Amino acid sequence: MTATGLECLLRARRSIRAFDATPVPRPDVARILTAARLAPSGANLQPGRFHALSGAPLERLKSALLDAVATGREPVSEFSYFPDPMAAALKAKQRAAGYALYSALGIERRDIAGRKAQFDRNYRFFDAPVGIVVTIQRDMGKGCFMDLGMSLMALFLAAEDMGYGTSGIGALGNYGDLTHEVMGLPEDELVVCGIALGRPDASASVNTVRTERDALEDFARFEGFDG
Repeated sequence: MTATGLECLLRARRSIRAFDATPVPRPDVARILTAARLAPSGANLQPGRFHALSGAPLERLKSALLDAVATGREPVSEFSYFPDPMAAALKAKQRAAGYALYSALGIERRDIAGRKAQFDRNYRFFDAPVGIVVTIQRDMGKGCFMDLGMSLMALFLAAEDMGYGTSGIGALGNYGDLTHEVMGLPEDELVVCGIALGRPDASASVNTVRTERDALEDFARFEGFDG
């Protein structure tokens, strides 16, 4: 079976953690965010907002986040990202993803400092020319996070289709309170994650990392089909 254009796009997309310095024009960012808003939304509530930063505003946020890490500021997580406790099968997936990333970077398993330095690059938005802070209204129901997730996927695919790379940054939620302070966000907005956006650095080994996906029989069930 020949892959469709969309399927090819899905297979090509990956998390980009190294970018070149090429600026992203505002019209391109606007086009990507407009595409993200086309995602399905229950009752057409269209939950979530996207705060796109570049230049000095992005540098200001990055500096505050890195200072917070360096001074040991206590993380403030306002929602649960991962299950707690995490089941063994899920923990194995998490470890495999981490191993693939650190192997590509040449960071050994026991190199705690190297692993921490790489993790802290989340707070630099991986040096992408554009950083996007994603928020959602605090009074939205849990299902609205699903709608926001569909918007994020639409954003990633729109960026991929235009030749840009992206990486979601869940770690930004660890300092949602600080992000609020620096950006002057409305109190009714909850910081969900960040997004790094820019042209991928084709020479960076970290951008070759691919994670495994479950086999169809592991996550899908079929009933009533012929053949």
